[in-house]
Amino acid sequence: MCTVCGCGTNEVSIEGGAHEHAHVHADGTVHTHRHGHDHEHGHDHDHHAHGGDLDYGSGPAHAHAPGLSQARMVQIEQDILSKNNGYAAKNRAHFDEHGIFALNLVSSPGSGKTALLVRTIERLKDQVAIAVVEGDQQTANDAERIRATGVPALQINTGKGCHLDGHMIGHAIERLAPAEDSLFLIENVGNLVCPAAFDLGEQHKVAILSVTEGEDKPLKYPDMFRAADVLLLNKCDLLPHLAFDADLAEANARRVNPNLTVFRVSASSGQGMDAWLDWLAAGLERQRGKRVETVAALKARIAELERQLATRYSPGN
Repeated sequence: MCTVCGCGTNEVSIEGGAHEHAHVHADGTVHTHRHGHDHEHGHDHDHHAHGGDLDYGSGPAHAHAPGLSQARMVQIEQDILSKNNGYAAKNRAHFDEHGIFALNLVSSPGSGKTALLVRTIERLKDQVAIAVVEGDQQTANDAERIRATGVPALQINTGKGCHLDGHMIGHAIERLAPAEDSLFLIENVGNLVCPAAFDLGEQHKVAILSVTEGEDKPLKYPDMFRAADVLLLNKCDLLPHLAFDADLAEANARRVNPNLTVFRVSASSGQGMDAWLDWLAAGLERQRGKRVETVAALKARIAELERQLATRYSPGN
């Protein structure tokens, strides 16, 4: 929905005083939140599903906004996501060039994202450089929790916005200046809807689902679990005290995305953290390999240009 309405425009603030527009069109113009009467007024009333239920996600735009036709909504979304994807591509190129392993952690509020980050950082901070971006609508509470571990963290407050985007992360990279061969962790705004659509340049989206939520969350919010590569089923230390069916939750997630890598963990007890940390170590190694390949390709290109120049300006030419 936010790809259509432009929520959060002029509301974003990055620690240090920077202010950024949340959404812009492909031509660089800002998409504001004002909805006048110049929109198309085509209405699609075919929102009925079984038993008289209403389904507003069945049209081409998979969403509904009063006063906007499905065609107009699709065009606006394409404009916004195209611009975002350009920023994300630049972020990804930077990460690959410098061997930085970047992860985008997404979940509903209260899943334990920040606690998982703290536990992960405490286990890894003596082995690898780490930088963290914290996304919330307001406060710097989570960034302060991360800084207490001794690693740098930047808070991005989105105001009315419901997700981080590629432009914001580009500025975060400039501010944090993550080291080569480092781990870059992005804790997105707590929301299982909008962050699914916005690429930040990360290598992987990591969805977190806690056992205090419902087993059917992946079916209710399929876009997020389809976009993710990894699922962390968190707070598993509480399973003996709950009626939550972890096998069913994992099965539902795999119905949406059969390729998900799943870890059952607990930030409180440390359960399952070794397997998660091993996966992170493998990802870091792959990114370091990309940096080596990038540097080697650059050196080869420079050598070829020098050879061409030497040939062109040799005494016999």
